[in-house]
Amino acid sequence: MTGIFDGCSSLKELNLSNFKNDNVINMSKMFNNCVSLKIIFINNFNTRNVKYMNCMLGNCKSLKVLNLENFEANNVKDIHSMFSGCSNLKEIILPNFENADLTDINYIFWE
Repeated sequence: MTGIFDGCSSLKELNLSNFKNDNVINMSKMFNNCVSLKIIFINNFNTRNVKYMNCMLGNCKSLKVLNLENFEANNVKDIHSMFSGCSNLKEIILPNFENADLTDINYIFWE
């Protein structure tokens, strides 16, 4: 799923609640440069096997609130620049990252 929506600059809302992604390992740049994206629905979004989320939401300038409470992050290693350029992001809910064995968190909120 690397870069699947990268550069979709006109995309404003996305519902991936029932998206089948059980075997996905890499979500790098998945929503990168989706500058108009305001809402992402990701209930039941399986992240059990994901290791890479670097630049996943990079430059999503229109996001204000992001709820990642359903993300299972035990296998995640790399979240480098995950939220970089998200200049209007005011709230992030990501409780399941506390047990992740992260190896790269550089520039996670870099502007």
